[in-house]
Amino acid sequence: MAQINPSILSADFARLADEAEAVRGSDWLHVDVMDNHFVPNLTLGIPVVESLARATDIPLDCHLMIEDPDRWAPQYVEAGAGSITFHVEAAAAPVRLAREIRAKGARASMALKPGTPIEPYEDLLPELDMLLIMTVEPGFGGQAFLDIMLPKIRRTRELIAKHDLELWLQVDGGVSAATIERCAEAGADVFVAGSAVYGAEDRAQAVRNLRELADKASADAWWACEH
Repeated sequence: MAQINPSILSADFARLADEAEAVRGSDWLHVDVMDNHFVPNLTLGIPVVESLARATDIPLDCHLMIEDPDRWAPQYVEAGAGSITFHVEAAAAPVRLAREIRAKGARASMALKPGTPIEPYEDLLPELDMLLIMTVEPGFGGQAFLDIMLPKIRRTRELIAKHDLELWLQVDGGVSAATIERCAEAGADVFVAGSAVYGAEDRAQAVRNLRELADKASADAWWACEH
């Protein structure tokens, strides 16, 4: 079954506890951490993650768009995150970092910017619980989905199958009712949606609708049939 992770980047930051409650039924709550260095935007950090973890029982999926994740990522586990995504472009020692995140009890995930190919990192995949393919340039919500990322999603799913891994494949950026089916057909099974959820009148229903679309698209997809 597809997993839908609403991104609080599109939520009202003054009402985060209420905004988390509005998407009850989601699999994870996606938390975008930006430092205005790795990406040109500044969002939130460890204190907010600690507060949010206390305010909701939806597990937190923290996407660290920051410099020096080797130093900071373990602290986000301690703050209450259940999944930590670091960018391979920023990590000094991605294998060591993934192992440290796992050792602290969280799921380890690695993200790739649109221009970063997956092939050089094939040997790292067994060290991960999830791989995130950015379908927009990281930094701001509300961007248009980049269709040119679909072949990359497919190639990544092929590598996961090649090594017979239980690895989640997440996409983030421009995911909506208009694009989620294409992502699912290509091989994604975890979907981050910001404005597509928080821009809806009924956020919980938006989550259900997106999951239904993704499940329907993936049921007959090439990768689901081969799995």
